[in-house]
Amino acid sequence: MMRRLTSLLAGVAALAVVGLAPVQAPAQTPAPLDKAAIEKIVHDYIVANPEVLEEAMAALEKKQAAAAAAGHAKALEEKKSVVFDSTRQVVLGNPKGDVTLVEFFDYNCGYCKRALVDMLTLIDKDPKLRIVIKEFPVLGQGSVEAARVSIAVGRIAPQKYLDFHKRMLTSRGSADQAKAMEAAKAAGIDAKALEAALSDKEVSATIEEVYGLASTFGLSGTPSYVVGNQVFAGAIGAEKLAARIAEARCTLTKSC
Repeated sequence: MMRRLTSLLAGVAALAVVGLAPVQAPAQTPAPLDKAAIEKIVHDYIVANPEVLEEAMAALEKKQAAAAAAGHAKALEEKKSVVFDSTRQVVLGNPKGDVTLVEFFDYNCGYCKRALVDMLTLIDKDPKLRIVIKEFPVLGQGSVEAARVSIAVGRIAPQKYLDFHKRMLTSRGSADQAKAMEAAKAAGIDAKALEAALSDKEVSATIEEVYGLASTFGLSGTPSYVVGNQVFAGAIGAEKLAARIAEARCTLTKSC
């Protein structure tokens, strides 16, 4: 980017130098500027006008954001059923809600622990919100183990999933299979049934499905979200999430 910016500024600066010269018929064709002369023009121009760099970066970020949004919208259209209505997922909030918020999370993610409060706040304040939970273990083997137990819990005891989920995200220490099994037991889930569910091939298939979606959308961290045609990463807080949900509701249901 800096090389492109340097070339651009060099051209502008060179034109500016020519443009400021008195209009007169040259006695002879001027010699072209050499590399050192161009670099000095660019250097002097940037030093005199440092705000140009900030403006260029802002324009670049805006262009990249627009390109990413367009890419996400296209990918979401192609993967819509898997993102919002996969049979391999847990649904919280209102199952028949008018807007769906999808959260990709990892039980070892500190930001996901904070984002739990955001999700519970949204469920409490927005009775029309549907939330889809997708286990996206990216922080090591312990995360994968915890995700497997979580998926099994969702398959055999979906009504107890939220209790389990809250216990996992509010517990101290690293998450792994032992910690997840302990949380499941505390949530009243039968240990033998859970152990049997862990051997179901659908558990691994669920994680692979989420990894595939994350790859499609360029997600590498947690928490990450999908709402409407927007894909974004980071624990942005309940207020900003609510704003994104309101935008999606406006677009999808025209209830602005």
